[in-house]
Amino acid sequence: MRPDRLSVLTALQAQGVAPVFYHADPDVCLEVIRACARGGAPVVEFTNRGDFACDLFGEISRELVRTNPEVVLGIGSVVDAGTASLYINRAARFVVSPCLVPEVARVCNRRMVAYFPGCGSVTDIGEAHELGCEIVKLFPGSSVGGADFVKAVMGPMPWTKIMPTGGVDPDPASIAKWFGAGIVAAGMGSKLITDAAVKARDWAAIETQVRATVDAIAAFRAG
Repeated sequence: MRPDRLSVLTALQAQGVAPVFYHADPDVCLEVIRACARGGAPVVEFTNRGDFACDLFGEISRELVRTNPEVVLGIGSVVDAGTASLYINRAARFVVSPCLVPEVARVCNRRMVAYFPGCGSVTDIGEAHELGCEIVKLFPGSSVGGADFVKAVMGPMPWTKIMPTGGVDPDPASIAKWFGAGIVAAGMGSKLITDAAVKARDWAAIETQVRATVDAIAAFRAG
């Protein structure tokens, strides 16, 4: 069954980490995504990168719908409405941008697909809220004020749900700093899914790292 927007938002916040990944080999992609799901993070952001990335996404998505329906696969690095539509038609369950693109928000709203726009200011965040975005992506997280920026935003705008990408590491200290500031989730790329593990085809290591990160977030929230 196709997950609706609310279930996608709920699942992402529950796992707390959004693995961000791209590889040109579809078999590698499937192994990495399945390892993330086994590690407790079935909501995964695939990166829109290079020629034919949309076709690659479609191939991966079709296979996961058949074999791993628990996976919620979304697309990142989307900067225009046409690209968003292409991926939504290939079963992207959410769309992420490095910047705020109102046209993308409208396309996603029309199809009831979650949209996480990249925001670097309070003005961006306010506009994202006007466009119906439940979660905003703070990007690049460490360069636009870090956890201190999150704390500052949460004062006058406590309803804001922030997911930084860039600057959040999969270790307890970094998790405590950012989640303590008030984020609801964090995008993590190569520090979560390391190049070494991918090159070694060590899917178990990726699963272990993802599980440790998910558990660390859950432990902080419970603590």
